[in-house]
Amino acid sequence: MSTAPDPSRHRTAGAAAPDAPRTGAARNLTLATFASVVGFWGWTVIAPLGTRYAHDLGLNAAQTGALVAMPVLVGAIGRVPVGVLTDKFGGRRLLILILLLTAPLVLLVALAGSLKSYGLLLGVGFFLGVAGTVFTAGIPFSAAWYPKSRQGFATGIFGMGMGGTALSAFLTPRLVTAFGYWPTHVIIAVLLVATAAIVFFFMRESPTWAPVMHGSFGKLLAAARMPVTWQLCFLYAVVFGGFVSFSTYLPTYLRDIYSFDLTAAGTRTAGFALAAVIARPIGGIIADRVGPRPVVLVSLAGVAVLAFVVNMQPPPEVPTGLTFLAMAAALGFGTGGVFAWVGRRAPAGTVGAVTGVVSAAGGLGGYFPPLVMGATYNAQQHSYAIGLLLLVATALVALVLAALMGRSRAAQPR
Repeated sequence: MSTAPDPSRHRTAGAAAPDAPRTGAARNLTLATFASVVGFWGWTVIAPLGTRYAHDLGLNAAQTGALVAMPVLVGAIGRVPVGVLTDKFGGRRLLILILLLTAPLVLLVALAGSLKSYGLLLGVGFFLGVAGTVFTAGIPFSAAWYPKSRQGFATGIFGMGMGGTALSAFLTPRLVTAFGYWPTHVIIAVLLVATAAIVFFFMRESPTWAPVMHGSFGKLLAAARMPVTWQLCFLYAVVFGGFVSFSTYLPTYLRDIYSFDLTAAGTRTAGFALAAVIARPIGGIIADRVGPRPVVLVSLAGVAVLAFVVNMQPPPEVPTGLTFLAMAAALGFGTGGVFAWVGRRAPAGTVGAVTGVVSAAGGLGGYFPPLVMGATYNAQQHSYAIGLLLLVATALVALVLAALMGRSRAAQPR
């Protein structure tokens, strides 16, 4: 039997005739999601210990905000080239590479923290951002196993990998307490390497996937020229960026506003991340049924209202907890809806490139808010009013944009 590539294979997800997953889809989607969970844990390993670093290194709010946001920067920028490389080499290879690169960086974080060097910790945090590109490698990999009618489901399930932030927030402080600072980082590094081995031995590319051997840069430019790409970039910057920024800065916020200690703040941050993780596939599945636009509109309206409620500083525990859980659910719901929109709008052969650009925008959306929150924090009044009201305004602008996109949807490729 010939092993030559079948020219009838399409380069993008959803090209196969049967409206059903391919054989092995569930296994590969599950393993890819697990790889994403571990990658997100490595990506956000600094944030749960932000209050520890602030105390040990004598950092102010602005310095702490810059530290916890730094890994997000490369995680955002790196998603563009990783999206193109995924089209060329496949998500499986990229996932292995990203996980293996992240492991030594986690150990360098431990070294920088032990030396109590803010500069070194900031520098290592910059390169740690490579772990954040795991999302861009996994989205087209997962979607390729499913037809277009179920890509909202596939990308929503894979998006649950952002639950690695919940694991990071919940387990990292506890592991430090139980085993110590250095052993905790060694455990995470070993887990990253072990996960890379699992990906190597047990994951395979979809039979519909074929490498894009030329024109990758052209596809990136083509994606960048499409107005819908930038519209989706802005929407994703609000919903996914909001999730990332809250997940990284929430421990600091809870310390400053409610005086929670490291473990208590981590537990609540984990609950926030978990709520968003659960809501993401729900948003994707509903978007498959009723369309992405209503899902995104509901999400953005919820974000705007709830950000205003957060600014009012509801009292702990129940009112605050319910408010942040609802905020997380709104953000997770929206991320599922936006990427279902990407699946419908991305032209054939550009899924990786469009995914890279849009997810990069989401990462950048998570980079700037912690900086703004740290820079605008009013220590005398214990208030983050400026940052939260800016979120309200941004969500409202995004809401208008999503409504206008829906009106012109008939003129857009689906």
